[in-house]
Amino acid sequence: MIKAIFFDFNGVIIDDERLQMTAYQQVLQGHGIELTEAQYFAALGMDDRTFVRTALERGGKLTDQNVSAVLEAKSLVHRKMIEDELPLFPGVVTFLKAGARHFSLGLVSMADRNEISYVFDRARLGPLFSIIVSADDVEVCKPDPACYRRGLEKLNDRRREARQLPLLSHECLVVEDSPPGIQSGKAAGMRTLAVTNTVTEAELRAVGAEVVTASLVDWNVDAVRHVFS
Repeated sequence: MIKAIFFDFNGVIIDDERLQMTAYQQVLQGHGIELTEAQYFAALGMDDRTFVRTALERGGKLTDQNVSAVLEAKSLVHRKMIEDELPLFPGVVTFLKAGARHFSLGLVSMADRNEISYVFDRARLGPLFSIIVSADDVEVCKPDPACYRRGLEKLNDRRREARQLPLLSHECLVVEDSPPGIQSGKAAGMRTLAVTNTVTEAELRAVGAEVVTASLVDWNVDAVRHVFS
């Protein structure tokens, strides 16, 4: 039985994968580096710093100073893009609010913690989540399972503080939009629900996603319990 749900951030809660790509394209172009759509989507699952280092190295511009400059500039461009309206996916807030009443919720993302906090503060999502794992909490990216293992660790620490029994990995559901994310959750021993917000159903099933859905709009507590019983 599922007792906890871990959500990815970009591409699952906030519809900004293409905004992220555009922001990076603009900033990297200022360093004389062209970023293609194929290159961006091939890097799904990477944290921002690893992604930037890879792009700069490919363009022969890798220095610590350039990495910091690109990360800072990209954050400002992205923030401006979502300043007027947060592009949250349809149905996701309803699903989160309903889920938080019945499951422990966690966020497991390779995004920068400041970007996560900005969106959570504006959308008032923070109180719904028991734990957050960001790029700051792990040293390796998805598809490595370290981030989801860390998420379960942090959640069980919270449960012990509340004098609750710890959860096992198979009692946790991962909601992801990318193949590396699905691979990460599966390698951590968790159940998987993939959303076709970013890549195709075939790509998600190819890496072993248990269930693939086009949207979270139709998902609720009963659906999770029935499908992942």
